[in-house]
Amino acid sequence: MFVDMPEADLVAYRSSQTVPEHFDEFWRRTLQEARDAASAPALTLVDSGLTTIDTYDVTFSGYAGQPVRAWLRVPAGAQGPLPAVVEYIGYGGGRGHLHENLMWASAGFAHLLMDTRGQGAGWATGDTPDPDGTGPQIPGMMTRGIDSTDTYYYRRVFTDAVRALETARELEITDAERTVITGGSQGGGIAIAVAGLVPDVAAAAPYVPFLCDFPRATVITDNDPYKEIGRYLAVHRDKVASVHEVLSYFDGVNFARRAVAPTLFSASLMDPTCPPSTIYGAFNEWRGPKRMSLWQYNGHEGGGPLDRQYALEFFRDVLG
Repeated sequence: MFVDMPEADLVAYRSSQTVPEHFDEFWRRTLQEARDAASAPALTLVDSGLTTIDTYDVTFSGYAGQPVRAWLRVPAGAQGPLPAVVEYIGYGGGRGHLHENLMWASAGFAHLLMDTRGQGAGWATGDTPDPDGTGPQIPGMMTRGIDSTDTYYYRRVFTDAVRALETARELEITDAERTVITGGSQGGGIAIAVAGLVPDVAAAAPYVPFLCDFPRATVITDNDPYKEIGRYLAVHRDKVASVHEVLSYFDGVNFARRAVAPTLFSASLMDPTCPPSTIYGAFNEWRGPKRMSLWQYNGHEGGGPLDRQYALEFFRDVLG
């Protein structure tokens, strides 16, 4: 059943999220520290047994210079410069197995799939630890380090994600000006953050994105992962205001207010995990050209293969 507003109300909806005073300075400082600590990425060609795709095991410098893993897949024997897709992963998953996620390279792109630190045991394997986890937390990642913007988990993840984009752009085989970003659910939320932090990204395609409109998301759904925050605040009753202040630095709404790249979103009217109003909270603030695929009879699976098909068509159109 429909879990949220009708479509007409979604189009008119505006989030109550506010921009914290030091938002831009916080992220400028965080990213500069990561860049200053970075070392050159390491790429190792892997014998996958595939004849149409070459796969590289990648380690690059993320938050505070810490190592982050990724897969780089390119058409076999490609010389470049190729258009590139940097992809971010849904909640609980990692970069997965060597032979998964072959679509983008098969379509002629260089495809960098970033591992998500501390995840990769829920549905796809991961290889990147999160050495800075700190403080009491509800099981899951949503409240890890949530007492401070400096220690909050997604400070590290979003920084990793920006560094993944920067790493992809620096590779000889890629075309920096034709590098785009995408991801579903958590990966979509990460893509929104990167688009807000790197305004010259060529395009973004977040589908059924998570990590948007925390003031509404934390009270409108009983589904995890948002409910992790609710369970934390049910115990830490005196921290409601301070937690929401921290979350405002990581909200897709505030990143969308800074994003100017062309974008293709998706949302589902029957999605109890990322209710459509939370997604429209970010979409309606997006400053660049934007389109929405709204799925009437779907839940958090969104458009499934059609989201990916439409993203491919959208990127080809934007990149010429």
